[in-house]
Formats: sequence, structure tokens, C-alpha cells
Amino acid sequence: MSRHAASPSPVTITCWRPQPRKPRKGKSVPRPRGGSGTRGDAGWPPQHAAAMSLPSVYQNKFAEKLTILNDRGRGVLVRIYNIKKTCSDPKTRPNFLSDKAMEPCVKFINKKFPNLDVRSSTQHLGPVHKDKGDIVRALGPFYHSFVDVLEFRDHVYELLNTIDANQCFFDIHVNYDFTKGYLDLVVTYVSLVLLLARTEDRRALVGMYHCAHEMSHGASDPSFARLGQMLLEYEHPLKKLTEEFGPHTKAVTSALLSLHFLFARRNQGAEQWRSDQLLSLLSTAGAMLSPASSDTMACEYLSLEVMERWILMGFLVCPGALGMSPQCLELWRLALQGSLYLTLLRDEVLQVHKVTEELLGSLKGYGKRVADLKECKEHAVAQSGPLHRGRRAYLRGAVRELEALLEDQPGLLGPKALFVFMALSFCRDEVSWLVRHAEHVTKTKTPEDFTDSHIAEMLFLMEQLRSLVRRQVGVLQRYHVQYLARFDALVLSEIIQNLSVCPEEESIILSSFVSSLSALSVKGVDDKEQFDFTPLRLDWFRLQAYTSVAKASLPLATNPDVGRVMNLVVFHTKLLDSLEELLAEASDLSDLCFYPRIMEKMFVATMEEPSMLRYSIAFPLLCSHFSRCVHPMCPEEYPQLQAVALGLCNKFLEEMARQASGCIMDACAEHHNLSEQLLPKHCASTVSKARNKKTLKHPAKKGEPERDKPGAESQRKDRTLTTNMDKLHLTLAELSLSLNHVPNFTVFEHTVTPAEYLSSHLETRFTKAVVAMAGYSQATQEVARPSEVLVGLGAYVTFIQSLAHLVGLDTGRIIRSVLLQQTQPRDAAGEQTLTTIYTNWYLEALLRQASMGAIVLAPALQAFTTVPREGEPSFSAAEFSDVSEMRALAELIGPYGMKFLSDNLMWHVSSQVTELKVRMRCRGQVWGAGARFGVPGPGLGCQDQVWGSGARAEVPGPGLRCQEQGRGAGARVGVPGPGSGCWDQVPGPGRGCRCRVLQRVRAGRATLGDHPNPSR
Repeated sequence: MSRHAASPSPVTITCWRPQPRKPRKGKSVPRPRGGSGTRGDAGWPPQHAAAMSLPSVYQNKFAEKLTILNDRGRGVLVRIYNIKKTCSDPKTRPNFLSDKAMEPCVKFINKKFPNLDVRSSTQHLGPVHKDKGDIVRALGPFYHSFVDVLEFRDHVYELLNTIDANQCFFDIHVNYDFTKGYLDLVVTYVSLVLLLARTEDRRALVGMYHCAHEMSHGASDPSFARLGQMLLEYEHPLKKLTEEFGPHTKAVTSALLSLHFLFARRNQGAEQWRSDQLLSLLSTAGAMLSPASSDTMACEYLSLEVMERWILMGFLVCPGALGMSPQCLELWRLALQGSLYLTLLRDEVLQVHKVTEELLGSLKGYGKRVADLKECKEHAVAQSGPLHRGRRAYLRGAVRELEALLEDQPGLLGPKALFVFMALSFCRDEVSWLVRHAEHVTKTKTPEDFTDSHIAEMLFLMEQLRSLVRRQVGVLQRYHVQYLARFDALVLSEIIQNLSVCPEEESIILSSFVSSLSALSVKGVDDKEQFDFTPLRLDWFRLQAYTSVAKASLPLATNPDVGRVMNLVVFHTKLLDSLEELLAEASDLSDLCFYPRIMEKMFVATMEEPSMLRYSIAFPLLCSHFSRCVHPMCPEEYPQLQAVALGLCNKFLEEMARQASGCIMDACAEHHNLSEQLLPKHCASTVSKARNKKTLKHPAKKGEPERDKPGAESQRKDRTLTTNMDKLHLTLAELSLSLNHVPNFTVFEHTVTPAEYLSSHLETRFTKAVVAMAGYSQATQEVARPSEVLVGLGAYVTFIQSLAHLVGLDTGRIIRSVLLQQTQPRDAAGEQTLTTIYTNWYLEALLRQASMGAIVLAPALQAFTTVPREGEPSFSAAEFSDVSEMRALAELIGPYGMKFLSDNLMWHVSSQVTELKVRMRCRGQVWGAGARFGVPGPGLGCQDQVWGSGARAEVPGPGLRCQEQGRGAGARVGVPGPGSGCWDQVPGPGRGCRCRVLQRVRAGRATLGDHPNPSR
């Protein structure tokens, strides 16, 4: 079988085949029993029930306890994290801790904790007694979370002591699940203690609840005494942890030493990766169809960050191990050089160099280790940034090549599935490192080491690989069902038969594995059978624990081939029934939910980099990971996490849609400008220039700019020259690829459709652009001609319709919605529309001037025309009222808009006519009397135009009152009225003259010769 070289080098992925061994003489090897392979409800043959009557060594239940305690520890860790964040935020902090009336109580509790005598301290705890019921209800969840920490600690103590007593064997390459579970438990417990010590209000919460509980029930909570003592012990957590883990140093060290070779091989730079062609399928094209396998399958995609955490936290609580072996010291130094911060949970980190230096400095005999630590810190500060930057650059190229090849030939996903999970794990480690250090490294001489404008491409490639695996699940299942039945089962059977010693209980379990794997067939995949290998993996976990204790009947340490082939089997079974869990294990980035500021900064950098725009969709897609942050033990976090995830996703998509819609509108404006150059009004200068050139008149003035003819923008002298339109099209194409990447995705049970964001922004901007094309100014009463607006609108509509081949938008719906809104007085946002603008303009400009006589109807032109007047700016009413303009206006505002316009026009016209009628009726309607009798009524007064009555009655009334020039009446009737030249009333019989001229004569300021009708 293939084995790795002694020196650290990248993994050699080969097909592992164990060499058969002959059984020793005199030793009988039990044959596999229950070979029928029929599976019951649990998935195993009935013979497996006999394996339950096991000796006492199997009653420790290491596998079950590690599984339960790791999950429980994670939940308790999340609860303490939630308490810390809740109490540190003034908005969510419990009122009892912020109330001024409670401040003396809180100080008293913190001072006397945990020796709180409630009965003798009533004077200090009066407010607590007053609100004891509310305090018990409000602080109960906090208190019981701390009790959970106490219970978890008790169970961890018990399990670690039992493991030490059984002298368990740990090797990450052989009993992977057992070793990983043990190290995870150690790190979870250490993280919990450190996080507990960071919760500043722990004393106040526990003490206040205790006081309120005793006041309410007459006795303290049974757990308070031990809980208070625990909180006191962990005031200096690292010192206490080193004392606790002193007896466990040997077990922790043996587990960590098994990582030495693996960690050294994985923790290499980009140059070494490049020389070994890591993740490349083309480097060994001849072996492209060979299955990718390894002696240590699960270790190949084990997170480097997880291993760093195991090593550094393990040696942090077991510092004595650093002097036990040179390998321990080498492993510790190597881990210290890679990172400056370690993750405790989510965004809570450990500044590992500082904390370790403080701890070792307080211990005797660790002076050399402190010197080593400072050297490693200097190396990490100077080299870790460039190291990880080089890794990210290499991974972008390698993963891009891998994804393209598997996308083109998905059949390769079967034999090369391991490469996918390795790539996902490597990328996840680099993204996590960058985000963690970008958040916490505030002062640095090389800030470029902690920023990466190309991180979006790596995130996008990760999403592509995940999507590819989900789409091609059938390929994976068909391949690995056959692999398990035709290879793994045979190899495992051969190993079992060649074991030198195999007790009956272990033989039954291993035989059941062989039987279950042999019974698999492709028919199950074709019939879409739901595979479930969870019992098999749990039994293998149990078997690892059984065979890893000292004096085991079948010691796994001396039979590593069983562990290696079973690790291979476990990986293959996960590809059949636990693909989502495997993807989460290799590529979960849910912790980025707690780094919103860094996420936004990386997104902004991505949007500023033109080549990264097509990958910007990776940030919204990343928000779909965040639902994995929720733990069943802390459901109250769900609303906050949901709000953060949806808020980030919405912000990212809004910004993408804003830029895309802005780019579309800019391109539409460019097309509008081009179409405007083709308007007839712009041809006058061209025609004039051609005529002048032909007649050789009026040579062009020097320095006069040469006007480009329409179409000149399409002529290129050099292919490298790019116009603004080229840049807009490129940007739009990149953003469209991003927005159109997925039709929809789910974030916390909310379905998100990226294209709808663009549709909404585009509709809003298009509406504003249409209104802006009218160019209406209420102050100057200027507006664009409807025909020009219609041409511009056509350019916009044509370009928007062309978006259909770029983005999955319903452009027809957008156009119809916008144009239909323009037919109404107000759009959906309550703003003005073209209908309102043109209705107001025709009423304010055309109708008013027509009422004043400045505009008259020209039947020959089929339009209204302007009566020219001196001293007034030129205005051509025909440009807005001829047939072509009316047709353009009708197309712009539609039938509803035209109805609104006509209704308003008719209302104003009818209002003026009605006003005239009312005036005439109020003043006696003099012209009506003259028209009826032919003789005007004596003494009647008229305040309206005298020519109107004369035109109707043929003879003007002698006593009519004139406010206008009488020449108008004479011009119409041909006979001047007696008061035609009079500016005021001409007296009738028996009435005094109130003519202004006569009044001036009487006053001595005029003569009778000034009167237009002296005979009067």
C-alpha cells in the first residue's frame, strides 16, 4: 500500500490496497457471520443484537458520551456567548442591571459574592425584595445556563478521568472519530471556561437570582453553592485549567502528537503547493479516472484552523508537555507561526501569543519557552500575512481549474470527490483566517495582508463546487454504491480474515459491516432509495473506543489497517446519505454572520474591482449559510441571527441592483443622445454647411469645432480604445452574470430572488428618467416637445428590451408598468407623471395665452399659432399643437392621459364661458335686449365690450357703457356707435355724462376738442 514519505510533503492521493496476510499458525480467525446482509429497521442484521452483551470495558460508552457531550458543550457555549452579548448591549441588557435603584444591590452582590446572607442583608437588598418575582422570572434562564456549565464540567471531568484510567490510544490516522471527539471535547471545555471568565456580569446575574429565589422560596437554589465556588475558581481561568489538565497531560499529548505529520504536511506555503500541483487533475492526466484515495481520508479535508486550535489550546492547558518531546515543541512552534488569533466561538477570539506568554511567564522554568514564543510571534507578524495571501492566490487558480473541469465532465466527480472536499476545506480556512484577522488586527505596517479585493472569487468558486455536488448527487451515489459493494466490502473482509486475533464480539460487528456493504447495489440508487448508514458509523465509533483502550482484545494500535479501511468506508457512506453534513463540515462559513462590518468592507472592495463584479453574488449566497449558527439549546438567538442575515443579504443585493440599474440608465442615456442626433432639427446646420460649401459663401470661422456626424462614434482607429459605452456594456454584463447566477435561494426560510431587486430598481429609475426627459420647468414654463420625448422614450425602451439576453428580467412587464403609470396623474410613488406635466403646461401656457389672444387657431396649419408681439420672447405654439405633436402626446400619455388632459382643458374653458355668462346675466345682458328689439333700452349700462352688442344689434345703444375701445365695434358693424370713441359711459337721454374726457374739461385739464365725438 502507498504510504507517505517521512518528510512533510503534500498528500499523495492513491488507491489504497492492503496486502493480504496469512493467519498465524495455531490461531483461528472467526469467519464473518450473517453474510446475508439483510437490513432491519436499524440497518443491521439480527446477529448484531448479540453484540450488546459485552464485558465491562465496553460499558464506558466513550463514543456515546463524546458525541453527546460535544453537542451539549457546543450548546452551552452558545448560551454563555448569548449571555455575554446580551449583557454587553445596553438595548438588550436586563433592566435590573441597568436600573439606578438596583445599583447599590449590584455593588453589594459583587462585593460579597458568593457569601450572600439574604436575611441579614435586607437593608442592602430592599429593591431586590420588592421585585423578587420579576427578577426570578427574568434572570432564571441566565442562572440555569450557568448551572448547565457546572453540570457540563462535572461530566467532562468524569469522562476525561475514565479515559485516562483506561489508558486510551489516540491516533488521528487510525481511530479518527475517537481522537477528533476527544480533542474537540478538550477545546470546547477550554473555550467555555475562557468565555465564562469574559462574561463580566456573571456574579451579578447569579447573585441577584440567588437572593430573589431565597426571598421567594425561603431557601437558596441547591446548585448555588457549587456554582458560586466555580465562578470564584475561574477568576483566573488559565491557571485553574492548567491545574485541571495536569493529570490528563499524557492523553492530550498523545492525541496532539498524532497530528505532527498531518499538520506539517498541510501547513505549507503556496510555492510548495504549486510544485506539487495540489488539487490539479491535469498534472496526472493518465490517472484522471483512478479513484482518489488516501490512508487518511477524513484528515485530507480536516480544517487546518481546527488543528491549530487543538494544538495551541492543548499545549496552553498542558504546558508541561512542551518539555516532554522535541516533536511537541516543534508542533507547538509551527502552529504559533500561522495565526495571531484563534477562534473561541464565532467572533470571540483568543490572542494566543499574548495569553500564552502571560501564562508561561507566571510559571517557573519556562523561560526558554517564552523566548521561543516571542520568536514565533515575530515570525507570525511578519510572515503569516504573505503566507496566507499566497495561498489564496494559488487556490483561486487551482479551484477555478478544478471547477471548470468537473463542470464540463461531471462524471469525474465520482472518482475525484475527495478533491472537491479538500478544495472546499482549504478555501474555507483561508477565508476564515482573513476575516478573523481583518477584524481584530487593528495596527499593522502591512494592511494589505489583511485585505483582499479578490476574495469574492474564492467565495464564488466554493458556492460553485457546493452547487455542483448537489446537482450531481446521482453520479456520486452510483459510483460509491458500487465502490462500497465491490471494493470496500472485499478489502474489509480480507482484512478481517487476516487478523491474528479477532474476538467474537468484534468479529460480529465487523462482519455486519461487510454484510451491509455487500448488499448494496445500483438498483437502490435507480429506485431513489434513502440510504442511512448512521448506525454503521456509530458502531464503528463504538468499535474504535472499544479497541483503543489498554489491554483490548483487538488493539487498534497494532491493527491500523482496520482503522484505515474503515475511515475510507465512512467517507464513502457519507457521500451516499450525509452529503449536506459533509459539505458543512468542509465548507461551513456561518461564523461570518458575526463579522458584518468586515463582510461589508469586502463587498465594497469587490464592487470597486471591475473584474470581480461577476462574483459579487457570492456575498448574498453566503448569507444562506448563516442559518447553521442557530443551536437548539439557544432558540432565542433565532430572531437576531435572522435579522442580521436578511439585512446583510438585502444590503448586498440592493447595492448590486443599484449599480446595475444605474449602469442601464447611463447606457439608455447614451442611446438617447445618439437618437437625438438624428432628429430633424439637427440637420439644419449640416444642410447649411453643405449649401455654403457649394456656393463658397461664408467660410467657416477659425476655431469653430467640427460637428461629428451621427455614426462617427462607431468608427474605431484602434481596438484598444474604449468608449464610455464599452465600459457600460462590460460593467452591465458582469453585474448581469452575477444577478442572473441563481433564480432564487433561501435565507432563514425566506426565498430571495436577486433579479427582482434589479427589476424594482430599474422600474423606479426608468420612471424618473421618463419624467426627466420632459424637462419641465414650472418657473419658466419650458417643456420638451412630445415628439422629442417620444423619440427618447423609444431609445430607452429599445435598450431595456435588449436586456432580456443578459438578465432574466420580464422587461415587458417593467415597460408596461412604467408607461401605464405615465397615463395617470400620479405614479406609484406619488410623483408627477408625463400626464400631469403636459396637462399643467397646456393649461398654464397654451390655454392662458389663447385666452389673452396671444395664440389663435390657424386652420390652414391645422394647429394653433402664436401672434407675434414686440418685446416678448419668441414662442411657437405650432411646435406643440400640430397634428404630429398631438399624436406623439397621445402615444406618450395614452388614452387615460388624453382623457385627463381633455377633461381639464374642457373644465377650464367651460369655467371661463360660465364666468362670462354670469357676468352678463348680473349686468342685465344689454346686448340681448338690443338684439331682440332693435332699439337699446334707455339708460342701460354695460360693463362688457360695446362691439359685442353692436355686432349683434346692428345699432349700438346710445347709452351703453364702454370699457374698451369703440373702434372695435365700428370695425365690426361698419357704423360707429355714438360712444365709439369714448373711454367711458356715453350719456343717454336724461342722464349726466360721466365720460372721463368731459370730467377733465370741467376740471380745466382738457378742451372739448379732445373728445372723440364733440357733437356729444
